[in-house]
Amino acid sequence: MKTLLSVNNYHYRRGGAEAVFLDHNDLFRDLGWNVVPFSMEHPENEPTKWKDYFVDEIEFGRTYSLPRKALNAFKITHSFEASRKMQKLVDQIQPQVSHLHNIYHHISPSILFTLKKNGIPSVLTLHDLKIACPAYKMLTHDGVCERCKGGNLFNVVKHRCVKDSRVTSSVIFMETMVQRLIGSYRSNVDVFVVPSRFYLEKFVEWGWDRDRFQHIPNFVDVDRFQYCDEIGEGFVFAGRLGPEKGLRTLVDAAAQAGVKLKIVGTGPLEEELKAIAESHGADITFYGYRSGEELQKLIKSSKALVLPSEWYENAPISILEAYSLGRPVIGADIGGIPELIRPGQTGEIFESGNTEGLVEVLTAFNELSSDTAKTMGRAGREWVENSFTPRNYRERMLNLYKTLGN
Repeated sequence: MKTLLSVNNYHYRRGGAEAVFLDHNDLFRDLGWNVVPFSMEHPENEPTKWKDYFVDEIEFGRTYSLPRKALNAFKITHSFEASRKMQKLVDQIQPQVSHLHNIYHHISPSILFTLKKNGIPSVLTLHDLKIACPAYKMLTHDGVCERCKGGNLFNVVKHRCVKDSRVTSSVIFMETMVQRLIGSYRSNVDVFVVPSRFYLEKFVEWGWDRDRFQHIPNFVDVDRFQYCDEIGEGFVFAGRLGPEKGLRTLVDAAAQAGVKLKIVGTGPLEEELKAIAESHGADITFYGYRSGEELQKLIKSSKALVLPSEWYENAPISILEAYSLGRPVIGADIGGIPELIRPGQTGEIFESGNTEGLVEVLTAFNELSSDTAKTMGRAGREWVENSFTPRNYRERMLNLYKTLGN
């Protein structure tokens, strides 16, 4: 039996990266592999017999004593605890390959040196832009930002790119400088997996060797989504209500187009968006946080999902989920979003941040016949069934592992 060492900061469904991590583990367990997780201790973690090897919890945003803050600042750069526990785990399980997801700050890249020392091939899935941009998103107070391209990382402090805090940004600046100086990622990771071609090209633009990357798209299990052929009314957005999501643009556009809009999610812009919608007298309903069947019902009750993002999204699984439900997608032409939309076939694309452009698309889409919308939704579902299945994903990963000798 082959053993996969699977690593991620959290061992519960906290977000998209955690969903990929846990679903990846399930796929390989179903294949008969021994899958061993390595994560951070957390009260919401899914149960596992390997929890004793997990590292102590660090939860940013909590109130810690000054000595603990200093210790945490050091641990995000290099965690001796993580290295020590990783060595014990490796000695116990002798894995053939390690696959890492989000390890920054909580577990830290220190474990990469441990894996390298023990001759264990490592694959790192890049769910964000961290290995290029210290602040993960290439986004700052004035929008999309590539100021650090070329190596001038002090911009992260100058522009307070992390949590709008100069102190926090300074800690992340120092952490990034150390990781680059000791070659944490460049010297120790065998292959980087990227879910979008956009991210692959962006890393190459920023000086990374193209041969280090493998494009493997995300996946969804369509059996978890009940396809609906009855097209609903209006449009829906589902996600975090943050400034990078383009929601001010969406609310303004929906008001100008006079279309119905459902906004599902919570976040820092919630009250502001409600005030904008009210001032416009727009037909916009805020549903707060929803998940599972509730969220699926809201998406199915609409004509299309809208992703008006104004930052470099990677490869949003929400697009694949909407297709699985039989709904077209309207997306901004930024990041990896355009790779997942076939204009006129599975949805439409508009210029990111362009309110007038979004008004035109919403208006045109609102006037589509139900038959046309159904055809688009059906095409999206078929695309997922052919190209974004768990089986396709697992086969691509197996082929990658084989190149590493496993």
